[in-house]
Amino acid sequence: MINIMKGLRPLKHIFNEKRWKWYDFQQKDEEKIKELISQSPARREWLENIKDRKANLLDLNTETKGDEYIWGSLIYQQDIEEKGEKNIFHFYICEDFFITVDFDFSILDVSDIGVHKQMEQAENAVEGFFILLGKILASYLQKIDAYEERLHELLWEMKEQNNLEILERIYENRHELLIWKNLVIPIVELKFIAEEAYGKGVHEQAEFNRVETRVERIRMLLTEYQEAIDTMIRLEEVVSTHRGNEIFKTLTVITILFTPVTAWGAVWGMNFKFMPELEWKFGYVFAGVLIFATTAGLYYYLKKKGWIGDILKVKKKNRFFE
Repeated sequence: MINIMKGLRPLKHIFNEKRWKWYDFQQKDEEKIKELISQSPARREWLENIKDRKANLLDLNTETKGDEYIWGSLIYQQDIEEKGEKNIFHFYICEDFFITVDFDFSILDVSDIGVHKQMEQAENAVEGFFILLGKILASYLQKIDAYEERLHELLWEMKEQNNLEILERIYENRHELLIWKNLVIPIVELKFIAEEAYGKGVHEQAEFNRVETRVERIRMLLTEYQEAIDTMIRLEEVVSTHRGNEIFKTLTVITILFTPVTAWGAVWGMNFKFMPELEWKFGYVFAGVLIFATTAGLYYYLKKKGWIGDILKVKKKNRFFE
């Protein structure tokens, strides 16, 4: 492998006995990029399209047989809290070389030396580029493993606490899952674009197949986690609805049970001139017994009808309903 250096940063890498090249630039290397692409109108169009680009972009050209190329921009890192906190790199791919702008190995937590060793075995630049995609997907898988652990903890916390804070965290996890899906979708499209540009022959490349397998792994995991989160949300909705109904039923029963107190209190609170029971010696006791008897009778009636249910029971720890 040969490196042409600019200061401490290698701009050009040559692989597999000079069969293909990788030009690795940053935005500040714009003059070097212009010098490299000056002879190609298509590459100049690519450079114009990627300037200040902050979103995914994928395109290809198959007009000239044997000179197919793919170009665009790819968001390969996205903060789950801040929309603007993301990392994007730009690329131009043909069989003899590929160009990347603003690709950062440190974000993926992988060694560029190890990647270069892999690229020495790549047959052409297309396969070399898919080595980079494979590393991106490998970093996704590591982070998705950490996501799985958090989701597992949340599953049990939901049973133990089951409050508004847990519901908020469930939806935060759902939002994070959507971010992962949005990161993977452009790579899936890029895989199809490579097939369109270079035919089924790309399936003979080990790195293309590795990317394809990792994409399927990630999509399978995300689908399973999506189902788990949807189940958690449905369960939370059922529990919340049940508890809301129990609260409404409890308030209704309490209101009914206090109806005799309210009714009899209203009767004896009237200002009629002739109310003989107010002069009775045991009128107070009589009123208390009457109120208690009518309340007990009403409670017995509700209990016999089964309208009270479990509202007088205290919810047990780590139970959803009881």
